[in-house]
Amino acid sequence: MADYLSPLALQRADPYLYKHKNGKYYFTATCPLYDRIELRCADSVNGIATAPARVIWRKHDSGQMASHVWAPELHYIMNKWVIYFAAGETPDVWAIRPYALICTGDDPMTDEWTECGMIQPAENDPYSFTDFSLDMTVFEHRGKWYTIWAQKFGTAQSEKPISNLYIAELESPVKLKTVLVLLTTPDYDWERDGGFWVNEGPAVLKNKGKIYCTFSASATGACYCMGLLRADEDADLLDPRSWTKDRYPVLKTDETCKVYGPGHNCFVEGDEGEPLCLLHFRDYEKITGDPLDDHNRHAHVIKVKFSEDGAPCFPLDKRELYNVPYENEKQKNINA
Repeated sequence: MADYLSPLALQRADPYLYKHKNGKYYFTATCPLYDRIELRCADSVNGIATAPARVIWRKHDSGQMASHVWAPELHYIMNKWVIYFAAGETPDVWAIRPYALICTGDDPMTDEWTECGMIQPAENDPYSFTDFSLDMTVFEHRGKWYTIWAQKFGTAQSEKPISNLYIAELESPVKLKTVLVLLTTPDYDWERDGGFWVNEGPAVLKNKGKIYCTFSASATGACYCMGLLRADEDADLLDPRSWTKDRYPVLKTDETCKVYGPGHNCFVEGDEGEPLCLLHFRDYEKITGDPLDDHNRHAHVIKVKFSEDGAPCFPLDKRELYNVPYENEKQKNINA
């Protein structure tokens, strides 16, 4: 089985790696300044580490899409190259919503990209994207396209509204066909750690008649972890009763492996056809100041295993971690 570089991409949180039918790998992620969207392309997974990045879009100077450009994902959907990403506004930098870019041609690395604005809700849907919304992903199942995203709901009296995951069918790459359906809310203690009740960062994987959706939970420090949802492939995916959530996280901080706050993953086929999980984590626990100002969440590859019932597992192997030289950003009181 192939060996993969660890870390694969430095200071790249929320990593997304996509393998197209042409055999090429395309990579994007949150950039440290939260100000742009980059794409890399390579013929292998490890090639992403040294592939030159093309900046395809930069944030606006003001108004919508002017701050907090987060978690881009590249998809080939309905015969179009589409990038979904979240962005805030100015002066309200926390008015974060999902947006899309669509490529005008067949080559995302050379052709131009156009803004398509905010993702639009379905008719008669008064709630989708009306509050803090991000981490949109899409997947196809039996000829239909679905999207899952994170959105906060709360009250005027709530200091920190809850971030849930919602699902809907898509009418087009930039508009919902159905109203939102609640997929999961932070029910357990491991989803409420660090002062935030959070479900976010969904990623979908199919295996042995099941559809699995990993997600990330809690605050973005060492308590960040990954949970798992599952549904039968024959079920109505828009029926919340079709989905069940595992009682405990499927991946969390492991001090013995120097893995702190693993999460926001994607799935991709590896160089030898094996399933891989690309995700970010830090190699230390202590963070000085706002975790959003700490850019040492590097992108790593983990080889996915499967349990007897077909569910994905994410074993940490010390021999496959930190196998290439790297250097964290210099930060006050960190790794001094």
